[in-house]
Amino acid sequence: MAHLSDIEIASKAEMKPIEEVAATLGIEKDELDMYGKYKAKLNVNQLKKLENEPDGKLILVTAITPTPAGEGKTTTSVGLADAFTKIGKKAVLAVREPSLGPVFGVKGGAAGGGYAQVVPMEDINLHFTGDFHAIGAANNLLAAMLDNHIHHGNALGIDSRKITWKRVVDMNDRQLRHIVNGLQGRVNGVPREDGYDITVASEIMAVLCLANDITELKDKLRQMIVAYTFEGEPVTAGDLKAEGALTALLKDAIHPNIVQTLEHTPALIHGGPFANIAHGCNSVLATKMGLKYADYVITEGGFGADLGAEKFIDIKCRLADLKPSAVVLVATIRALKMHGGIPKKELGPENVEAVLKGLPNLEKHLENIQDVYGLPVVVAINKFPTDTDAELEAVYKACQERGVDVVLSDVWGKGGEGGVELAEKVAELAEKENNFSFVYDEEDSIEEKLNKIVQKVYGGKGVELTKAARKELTELERLGFGNYPICMAKTQYSFSDDATLVGRPTDFTITIRNLKVSAGAGFIVALTGAVMTMPGLPKVPAAEKIDVDESGVITGLF
Repeated sequence: MAHLSDIEIASKAEMKPIEEVAATLGIEKDELDMYGKYKAKLNVNQLKKLENEPDGKLILVTAITPTPAGEGKTTTSVGLADAFTKIGKKAVLAVREPSLGPVFGVKGGAAGGGYAQVVPMEDINLHFTGDFHAIGAANNLLAAMLDNHIHHGNALGIDSRKITWKRVVDMNDRQLRHIVNGLQGRVNGVPREDGYDITVASEIMAVLCLANDITELKDKLRQMIVAYTFEGEPVTAGDLKAEGALTALLKDAIHPNIVQTLEHTPALIHGGPFANIAHGCNSVLATKMGLKYADYVITEGGFGADLGAEKFIDIKCRLADLKPSAVVLVATIRALKMHGGIPKKELGPENVEAVLKGLPNLEKHLENIQDVYGLPVVVAINKFPTDTDAELEAVYKACQERGVDVVLSDVWGKGGEGGVELAEKVAELAEKENNFSFVYDEEDSIEEKLNKIVQKVYGGKGVELTKAARKELTELERLGFGNYPICMAKTQYSFSDDATLVGRPTDFTITIRNLKVSAGAGFIVALTGAVMTMPGLPKVPAAEKIDVDESGVITGLF
């Protein structure tokens, strides 16, 4: 059976009506807004009714630095939620919604894999319940209102060379990165340079994921900075009187989506900021609702523990007052070999030496989780048929020296059953006292925060700011944003800002190209390296393999 593709496994699944799945958490049918038989939105107003209920334990799933060999973080998260159910615990999965960009690009879908998937997989990976469309529409309405204001006399004195708000589309489309618009005469607007971001990079995505209710959502939207005046003062969505209309477009999108795993464990899938260019976590509302309904909430931070986990802690946990109980660090033998310098085509044969050379990457992530974030951790080796006993032994030994347990996870091949040992270990760790701490203090200056992230988390020497970034830093501090947390926009493939430096690089500096404030979301974005806020498609995009037959059955989606 294991040779079936992800979509074939998902299409053979027998789903339960979503109200039955919700009922296992004590959720009544009238608390759901149905989107067909197998998807629903869970009304956020329930949180007020549940405020006196105790919270469950929050479990973070993160990974070593990603490689083209794959690590399987979402698959592990799904399988772990199922495994908790198997051992008699009430569990909820709380993860991000996939973006259409990666679905049709390099990465494919993001609904897990093998026998550890969330379903209906096609819906989740494609349009789902329309949240991303609502976010894109709100983002582009604000862009239209901004340009319209300038066209009709520019009463606010906006400097069109200092417009920071871009339009978005949820697609990898490099052609739109840099454009000139407003051409062909006065009736068609004011000519200016512009560009598009991918929807998941929109500040509205971050705002939706960090808001605690619709009132806070509107307030955060109002504070978003879209441009600067000729005098250098910020212009906000509130100045354009846009926040009411934006909130109206997002009134349904704010409610978390509930679906199920292949084994009918409830899954709250909501929001989807990228982790290399945004804060990379599902919504605060979905996480908080999960904690009220379940004993364990399994969530994930995007990419490696230097990006997703750091932002989960320093942005999401800080702003939402959340405290994780335990961490799962996902690794594969294949990925460790790549960190040891072996090319993707040569990962099959046993190579203990390459595993040993790649282990410093794993060890640095463990150091961060234990010593910097102060959390208990277990390593989950996502099992591949090519793994050998000698290769696994090398990982066990290295982790034992750090006092960390290693569990072999076979959720891809066996579903929840393949993650029972992992669930038992996580449940044990979650009961321990932890020394949870942030990487930096709110009171630290912007530069101190940047240096602490690079020195403590990445293992580098510190940051170097370009002339432009230095000027922006001074301006951000003048405007009163100095106490905001930092959202690093950095390559996911290395601790450094150079994607080719795998393993555990040392003695490097991170160059900060630009600093910009997301005043609504409440953080400062630090752009490093060549990170793109609008990705491009690869030479052979995944879209080429996707098809639909005469019965409407989709193939090639994974």
